[in-house]
Amino acid sequence: MSALMYTGKRTGVRVVVAGERGTGKSTLIAAVATDAFDPAVPPVLPATRLAADMFPDHVPLTIIDTSSSLENCSKRNEELNRADVVVLTYACDQPMTLTRLTTYWLLELRHLEVKVPVILVGCKLDLRNPQEQMSMEQVMAPIMHQFREIQTCIECSASAQVQVPEVFHYASKAVLHPTTPLFDQETQSLQPRCTRALKRIFTLCDCDMDGALNDEELNKFQVECFNAPLQPGEIVGVKRVVHERKPEGVNDIGLTPEGFYYLHTLFIERERIETTWSVLRKFGYDDGLKLREDLLVLPSKRSPDQSMELTSEAIEHLKGIFRINDRDNDGALQPHELDNLFSTAPENPWSEAPYEDAAETTASGNLPLNAFLSEWALMTLIDPKQSLANLIYVGFNGSPASAIHVTRRRAVDRKKQKTERNVFNCFVFGPKNAGKSALLNSFIGRPFSKSETIPTGERYAVNVINQIGGNKTLVLREIPEDEVKTHLSDKTFLAACDVAVFVHSSSSEHSWKRSRELLVEVAKQGEESGYGVPCLLIAAKDDLGAYPMAVRDSVAISHELGIEAPVRVSMKLSTMNDVFYKIVNVAEHPHLSIPETEARRNRKKYLQVVNQSLLCVSVGAAIAVVGLAAYRAYAARRNASG
Repeated sequence: MSALMYTGKRTGVRVVVAGERGTGKSTLIAAVATDAFDPAVPPVLPATRLAADMFPDHVPLTIIDTSSSLENCSKRNEELNRADVVVLTYACDQPMTLTRLTTYWLLELRHLEVKVPVILVGCKLDLRNPQEQMSMEQVMAPIMHQFREIQTCIECSASAQVQVPEVFHYASKAVLHPTTPLFDQETQSLQPRCTRALKRIFTLCDCDMDGALNDEELNKFQVECFNAPLQPGEIVGVKRVVHERKPEGVNDIGLTPEGFYYLHTLFIERERIETTWSVLRKFGYDDGLKLREDLLVLPSKRSPDQSMELTSEAIEHLKGIFRINDRDNDGALQPHELDNLFSTAPENPWSEAPYEDAAETTASGNLPLNAFLSEWALMTLIDPKQSLANLIYVGFNGSPASAIHVTRRRAVDRKKQKTERNVFNCFVFGPKNAGKSALLNSFIGRPFSKSETIPTGERYAVNVINQIGGNKTLVLREIPEDEVKTHLSDKTFLAACDVAVFVHSSSSEHSWKRSRELLVEVAKQGEESGYGVPCLLIAAKDDLGAYPMAVRDSVAISHELGIEAPVRVSMKLSTMNDVFYKIVNVAEHPHLSIPETEARRNRKKYLQVVNQSLLCVSVGAAIAVVGLAAYRAYAARRNASG
């Protein structure tokens, strides 16, 4: 398997050369640019460009020379911060310059937070004292162990023209085919993300899904990646090498996943890392071992009040991989089964917020099918690009348009007085200690706990609501009270909201008043922005006894604003009064339950008066026109008879 030319997106590499005075920086640059030795080069050379055809990857290099003097420190640091790769030089005939690399230069790069590959280069190899010959590996191993940013160490001689081009080849290679994302030098093994990417590639190439690449599949892989078939003898040779070092890497069928991983470990160990990178890039990976952005083209939203949902085709694919990974056929994925499902993705996307603990699990902590699909619906709603990427990671091979579709504008839904959405985004407002978190916990089947730590910040809960007319997915998004003002400063904030609920504690006057204030603020924002949303009041903690004034006031306010009366619930007693069905019902009627503020009502009355006045004027004008026409007709007949 031969290496290919670089196929990434970089159009150039910027190499900055630094080091102690007199170590041969400028002479090294002049030697590679002119292919000759010049003993009288200037102290600092201008930027030097090496043509693309000088290196196998066909990417041009720009080499920046720097001064080691204190007065030029600021300019040098500026250049180092712009570098793609740094070449640090020392003189082979001056051991102190090597010591300075570890006591000053490498530490300075860390201080400047220059996070790029570093190449250590020993210049003036021809001048080294023969009596001081030491193994380069012996000298460099402890330095490379201390400074992991060092990619390569090499010694050269500009005078003798020894390994001068190789210096910049290694510098270019460190940028175009970086080692760190693929290989852990300390453990001498593939990085986890690299293994996961290779597993996905192996799975895609294992056409018959028998867990091994037979000769035909191996040859097809070779042609796809390197545009050249393997000869039968070469295939035998590959399998023999793998079997000798990794017996489990080959079976009766062909190359196993372990053998496939080992083959790429071998490429990297033999300094053919560009081969592995060629494979990864052929299958769409970028330098971070994630799918390239150009492969994740989503259908475009024309308005903020549109949302994104999975298509039925994508949902059927997800049901299929759920069944495949549910090895014990118990209807739920155990944690290790879920990890295996996402083992071809860079990581499990649900292992952290906002997806972790967002869906209902069984008593043993497993994820049922509805919860699995709910998590996907949530990810598609709030981060559709990540959802699309993970769909591809887990084997979806359709087009983006066949995976995710854009819903109709909610403004259009209001006019048509119905919605076609299957996923509803519900914002949960309310003051602290009103019961918002308990409401979300109840939604995903968690028992009430008085001692449970109240989470801080935004949180999501998602579940499927089973209905006769078709199941709907409801997403509850808890909005912290102290973040409401910031959110409402964004005029499009409510565009993503299908329904808003306002939670208050039944037993607290303060809680009700604050919830009412939040309702009015949201209603006002909806009127001003044009993204008014249906609203519902929820009186929580009904088990504590109701505050009488709050009960009367809330009913009156509901009537005044034109929304339904508050739904009374008790998470502690599990008396939920079908609240989640009611939330979905409100969302399914986007033209109803939209609160009207007093200003809005006055505005409507004013417009009605104006319209009535205009109507009266129009009718009066019409009567006058008709009367005038009748008089003219009468006058004409009279003149004719006279």
